[in-house]
Amino acid sequence: MQRIGLTGGIAAGKSVVAGRLAELGAVVIDADRLAREAVRPGSVGLDQVVEAFGPEILASDGSLDREALGHVVFADPAALARLNAIVHPIVRRLAAEREAAAGAADAGAVVVHDIPLLIETGQAQAFHLLVVVHTPAELRVRRLMTERGLTEQEARSRIAAQVDDETRVASADVVLDGTRTVADLQAQVDQLWERLQQERVAEVDAAP
Repeated sequence: MQRIGLTGGIAAGKSVVAGRLAELGAVVIDADRLAREAVRPGSVGLDQVVEAFGPEILASDGSLDREALGHVVFADPAALARLNAIVHPIVRRLAAEREAAAGAADAGAVVVHDIPLLIETGQAQAFHLLVVVHTPAELRVRRLMTERGLTEQEARSRIAAQVDDETRVASADVVLDGTRTVADLQAQVDQLWERLQQERVAEVDAAP
């Protein structure tokens, strides 16, 4: 099994990379999706979040109001740390279960862990290869405003809640440039996939 860590700042283009890797045959484990599963209605995770932040972060149907919670945690680093302390352990357990299932189905699987806060949570050394999608912060601010409807202050707060670009890039084994077109970024992923396949063949040939 090849275990790949994938990360990048918000609005850097990471979802494009993850989507292309899935199309090429990788098993992509999406930490954001697992984080939503961790706080689904009726879950222990949601109960803990409500206990920490109050019932006002619930929608009328009892589900988590992510926008309301975002207003709280992205303006308060201590609140964000409390949220992460609840959600991250659950996400890691779910990710380990998904990886084990992928390995059981195919011992040679390429498993990609798509983790926005990979560096921040101390997982930089946890993978065979760490891939970072890099797009400068100012371009990401513009993307968040035009594509997601955030105000400039909201966009900058969300970027500031993550590790800085220099630290992220310094941790990378592979850096993909997210500043250009989707097609260009997908082409970079195709090149990365070819490298992974070559390494897989080399490992098989070297096996006793």
